[in-house]
Amino acid sequence: MDLGIGLPVTGPQADPEEIVRVAQAAERAGLGAVWTYERLLRPAEPWMLGLEQVIPLPEESASVYDPLETLAYLAARTSTIRLGATVVDALFHPPVVLARRLATLDRLSGGRMWIGLGQGWMKQEFEAAGVPVKRRGAGFAEHVQAMRACWGPDPVSFSGRFYTIPESGIGPKPTGLTLLGGAAAPAALERVAALGLGLTTVVFDWDQLAQGVETYRKAGGSGPLVIQVNGTVSERPLDERAPLTGSPEQIAEDLPRAEALGADHVLWQPIGFETDGLVERIAEINTY
Repeated sequence: MDLGIGLPVTGPQADPEEIVRVAQAAERAGLGAVWTYERLLRPAEPWMLGLEQVIPLPEESASVYDPLETLAYLAARTSTIRLGATVVDALFHPPVVLARRLATLDRLSGGRMWIGLGQGWMKQEFEAAGVPVKRRGAGFAEHVQAMRACWGPDPVSFSGRFYTIPESGIGPKPTGLTLLGGAAAPAALERVAALGLGLTTVVFDWDQLAQGVETYRKAGGSGPLVIQVNGTVSERPLDERAPLTGSPEQIAEDLPRAEALGADHVLWQPIGFETDGLVERIAEINTY
């Protein structure tokens, strides 16, 4: 198991120089991967989770660097560190377009891409992308199948309920791309497993995480497990803390629980995307 960091792709530090600085510092420190994510927009109130639950989004969400362009930029500025996204909302992109972009990134990076695919959750983003919310679920599964068809031998063709690709030559083909599925709800976890994807999921508490991983494994999931921590690594110990947060020493005490679940990678998505000193503190975890 190795460790990683979310890049400053939003907020006051979001500029090309800072993104490169963090990625190169992480590579020098021996971290396993750097990560970005996709956010199309920050809607005016209310912010909708699906069709019912209203949740706030930070003001920084109004401006987020595109994940694939960011990773392409970093592919040219790094050499060995894995480059990841958790997650790209697959349904907002036509399968043939996203398949070619991911394959191109895979080739340009020398097979260093770990791409998490999600089906989206915000009603307003579906509206802006011109995609019906009802396409979640079965539409996501078919999207992944259509992309995999693009990556197969030419001539490629695909005919499904939502997507059609006429018989064609489509390239480039990926050689080392690792695909993950972003999931937390039981049905989504089972779908990710059925599609043969690895799993990327956020940890809120240990029991919830263990139940999610168990659901994924029981459904046949056997791919890489990436755990995202929506928090930071503090300089000093914390009296009250969520899983895998606190000081480097406290987090080092937590890591065996993540390893016991079969985690391949743990990443920290810093609060407010404040990354000063964070690479060094993450690297320090491995010294305990």
